[in-house]
Amino acid sequence: MEALKAHPSIELQVICGGTLVLERFGRAVDVIRRDGFDVTTELFMELEGSTPATMAKSVGLGVIEFTNAFQRLQPEVVVMIGDRYEALGAAIAAAYMNLTLVHIQGGEVSGSIDESARHAISKFAHYHVPSTPRASEYLLRMGERSDSVLTIGCPSSDIARSLDLTLDNDALNTVGAGAQLDFKSPFLLALFHPTTTEFGGEAAQMQQLLCALNTAQKPTLLLWPNIDAGSDHISKEVRRFRAQNDTSKWLKTMTNLDPETYLKVLANTACAVGNSSSFVRDASYFGTPVVLVGNRQAGRERGEHVWPVAPEAIAIQNAIQAQLAHGRYSPSTLYGDGFVAPMVADKVAKLELRTQKQLSYTEEEKQIAA
Repeated sequence: MEALKAHPSIELQVICGGTLVLERFGRAVDVIRRDGFDVTTELFMELEGSTPATMAKSVGLGVIEFTNAFQRLQPEVVVMIGDRYEALGAAIAAAYMNLTLVHIQGGEVSGSIDESARHAISKFAHYHVPSTPRASEYLLRMGERSDSVLTIGCPSSDIARSLDLTLDNDALNTVGAGAQLDFKSPFLLALFHPTTTEFGGEAAQMQQLLCALNTAQKPTLLLWPNIDAGSDHISKEVRRFRAQNDTSKWLKTMTNLDPETYLKVLANTACAVGNSSSFVRDASYFGTPVVLVGNRQAGRERGEHVWPVAPEAIAIQNAIQAQLAHGRYSPSTLYGDGFVAPMVADKVAKLELRTQKQLSYTEEEKQIAA
């Protein structure tokens, strides 16, 4: 976004929706404004409930709300990132309104419904900015035109490269609940989102993760889950666990963190435990040891810093101990070298606007089609 805003040939308009605008997730839209961006539109599209049905309905609301925003703003190009269902609603709206769609982070593999959403967005998109060579190859194998696949890397690596990684103990301890942690000493970072295709099993998985953390008794910062189906079950388990166990000396919980502070925490933690995609992607830039729990990121490209385990307390506990004993890993450029964003902005500025989506055919396929 900074690179797009700075480019002389681009006028940046910012639309914020999903949990960015919700109070119970800390209204991250205000962080975006504090970072110097003019937020053109705030969209409210999330249906409460955190069930598969509310997620599906929220996609429909997203199509309606993004359509209204695009109709008012009249953009020529829509740039979106990732695999969220909110982004899927925006992609459907943009494609049906004949807007050129650029998709960042397509072609990757993971678990949950995000896998389907990501590939669906790729099929709506006219241009792609995949993060890795393998992701580029997968897009081409899915029939995307070679001149539409811009293999540059992930722009979030730029933030990791340029970020001052110093943590402010006092600032972190003035928010959240629970123990006062010394973030200058070794601590764990825990974050566990629901795997929506395993809806109904997330409570038991969270119980196993909390049991492992309780056994380890290491200073731990636990962040609340996202809004996906099953998140209320995970949150309930956290509340029950805190009520039934003395966590006053080692566990601190927070709703969320602004992006830069989160990356600082991820860079400084002795070990990240859970199933966030950031543990696979962003943690690789810092060489942070990771215990990856369950199937939410199944199949995603990962570096040597990731230790995948089943959602079982003993397996998680053993992996934590092994990662703490190992210590930090060498930083990886698997998901970008830290000089990606300006190249993305330059490519966007020079795009040939497209409205018609076409697949790529081999010569043999062209003859068969003819």
